[in-house]
Amino acid sequence: MYIKSIAVEDQQKALELYTEKLGFVVKHDIPMGEFRWITLVSAEEPEGVKLALEPNQHPAMRTFKEALAADGIPFTAFSVDDIEAEVARLKVAGVEVKQGPMKVGDATMAVIDDTCGNLIQLIELG
Repeated sequence: MYIKSIAVEDQQKALELYTEKLGFVVKHDIPMGEFRWITLVSAEEPEGVKLALEPNQHPAMRTFKEALAADGIPFTAFSVDDIEAEVARLKVAGVEVKQGPMKVGDATMAVIDDTCGNLIQLIELG
């Protein structure tokens, strides 16, 4: 099992964005005291990599993420099959597209704001 963690400011807000707008599906949502163990998967690959929405509680993580965002550097990346269509769909859904799509070598990339303290790169390869 592979898990990719992303630190979020608000787990519920992130859950709504990542499922309702980005299209992820809930795999686990387990109460753990003040926070929850939330993992999501791609609808196309339900047994693939899990995305864990981790509470952003450690001061060092907050400082790190703020520095990345201030410099316009994405925290992580997700691959898509058709970036033009995906960016258009996300704009209609109200997701803020910060950059692109733009061609970079054999890839096309865009950057979105997840509203939970992260810039996320979308990438279409080849």
